[in-house]
Amino acid sequence: MVLEGYLYGCSLSLVGVLAGAFLGPGWAIPEFLLAAFTMYFFRDPNRVIPDGESVVSPADGRVVELRETEVEGQRVWKIGIFLSIFDVHVNRSPVAGVISDVRYTPGKFLMAFRPEASVENEQNSVTVQGARFPVTFKQIAGVVARRIVFKKKVGDRVERGERVGLIKFGSRVDLYLPLDLVLEVSIGGRVQGGSSILAGLPESHTDVRPQQADVNCEAGAPR
Repeated sequence: MVLEGYLYGCSLSLVGVLAGAFLGPGWAIPEFLLAAFTMYFFRDPNRVIPDGESVVSPADGRVVELRETEVEGQRVWKIGIFLSIFDVHVNRSPVAGVISDVRYTPGKFLMAFRPEASVENEQNSVTVQGARFPVTFKQIAGVVARRIVFKKKVGDRVERGERVGLIKFGSRVDLYLPLDLVLEVSIGGRVQGGSSILAGLPESHTDVRPQQADVNCEAGAPR
């Protein structure tokens, strides 16, 4: 569990104790239930990081967007991952490398599964310069989330699957990859941060790179 889980959980538990002591045991139940859910929400399980140079998921959740797009004049793959309140919200680096850029942008708090959330919502954009190619991912706040946490800075070295931050409550993470990588996910698929492979190097595949339609879907509850 991350530090925030202990802080919120203990604070809510203390409120529950006080409510029970002064108002009666029944008044403590909501606070204890909320404290339990908060600690569950901020869980931080260990993950097995795959070997190789493939790109791993920066977040847990469901793939809600998968298409080609243009960023600063270059065509790239865009993978959008929606995190419900039941998903782990710890974010991980998709590749090993050096953080070359970090940009925080204030914004709105639209439902995170909506495509326009990628542009209009509060977000933190991070670029990791890997050994063979750069990867950019965005931590995007949702309708509930009001704070994005990023624990690294420009110049820091990160390993593939390393914990780099989190987004509090429902949110979204978008990933931008070079077009010559081979995608290994599809719309609606569930992924786990640090362990699910999203894309691989072209020389490690014999199949033809899939052409993904410009489609989106709303995420459902996790399995």
